Amino acid sequence: MSDPVNVPTALASFDDVYSPRIVARMNDYDVRIAHTKGEHVWHVHESTDEFFLVLDGRFDIALRDADGRERTVVLHRGDAFVVPKGIEHKPSSPGGSILMFEPSGTSTTGDRHEGAIPEHVDSTAGHDLHQPR
Repeated sequence: MSDPVNVPTALASFDDVYSPRIVARMNDYDVRIAHTKGEHVWHVHESTDEFFLVLDGRFDIALRDADGRERTVVLHRGDAFVVPKGIEHKPSSPGGSILMFEPSGTSTTGDRHEGAIPEHVDSTAGHDLHQPR
């Protein structure tokens, strides 16, 4: 990836939701972009934090602590948020797009998840930007 990536152009190149595309790699991390719409699945990343930056629209993240208490963080364009490792979370969105930093190989549905994975959620470690899903 030696050429610059225009993020709006990259987002316009695919329509799938919750199917991140890798736009850059830095050290052992992927920089991923994704369209968001609908409910994701409750999941957890046991050994890594997860960084989100909302590029467009709204992106909600429900968080569940060890005692089972839940709260939702509502993010809008320009908002950034980190889900700490080990925290169960469930993204949802009425529509938008996000940028994420995650260690390469991190699954979008975590180390474990709750329930069935919805059809519109791609359980993946990300796709190269120019390769179809």
